[in-house]
Amino acid sequence: MIGKLQRVPLREIWRHEAKDFTTWLQDNIDVLNDTIDRNLSNPEREQAAGSFNVDIVAEDESGNPVIIENQLEKSNHDHLGKIITYLTMLDAKAAVWIVADPRPEHIGAISWLNESSAASFYLLKLEGVRIGDSDPAPLLTLIVGPSEEAQDIGRTKKELGERQSLRYRFWEELLAKAKSKTTLHANISPSTGNWIAAGAGKSGISYNYCISQHETRAELCIDRGKNSEEENKRLFNLLLAQRQHIEEVFGGDLSWDSSKGRRLCRIRKDLENGGYCDEDDWPRIHEELIDAMISLERALRPHVAKLPV
Repeated sequence: MIGKLQRVPLREIWRHEAKDFTTWLQDNIDVLNDTIDRNLSNPEREQAAGSFNVDIVAEDESGNPVIIENQLEKSNHDHLGKIITYLTMLDAKAAVWIVADPRPEHIGAISWLNESSAASFYLLKLEGVRIGDSDPAPLLTLIVGPSEEAQDIGRTKKELGERQSLRYRFWEELLAKAKSKTTLHANISPSTGNWIAAGAGKSGISYNYCISQHETRAELCIDRGKNSEEENKRLFNLLLAQRQHIEEVFGGDLSWDSSKGRRLCRIRKDLENGGYCDEDDWPRIHEELIDAMISLERALRPHVAKLPV
């Protein structure tokens, strides 16, 4: 015969959260260990963290403090704030949050903390169950916990954030220097992307600075929007017909890019002189890139002005 699992209201099992459930958990820490696959020991109740009291502070396998906060109700912002506060005040390496009903926004918050923090965060759902006339029993379910995947995502996000910050500073310094030589990008703000553009005075045509980790380029880009491939190539070919004169004024060869199947057309000068990752060489890289843009704009300006609107 197979019995039927029944849910039991938590307040019928533990009437008072602090006096009943927290005390029970302190005496039955192995139930928590089985759920999160850790070996917590020496749990102590109502440990002081400044003017606050943590429900339980335990120790992990290395003797580091682990904070445990309990809620026999829906998760709320107040307890999430307490967990983060306690974690920092006690210099804990992990935090466990046990709730009756985890809200989706708090599931997302704990996932984000595992990606963004050096500490480990666990969010568990607590239910009371029984089979037939048996005594009630706790059912702990791990909703969110630390994982190698979360750590990898966190490292990737950190790397992307550092890369964006580096590019922003690269553009900030380049635009400041460029203003003393040309007004072309004078009204353009720095960005975290790998290119910035200034209008060339014709619809869909711009002068772009582009950067990668170890290369840069100055280019004229032609893109009049969706379904504009034929129009872009027509304008490109009008400029291509003046290639010899344009390159003479520029002072060197340019790359003329109108690859079949691609909407954008470009006339560019590639500089393999370093990129945003070569911070020690930024002064030289900026000067060469700005000079290339000035020469490119000077060579193309009269021809761009004759293009149809």
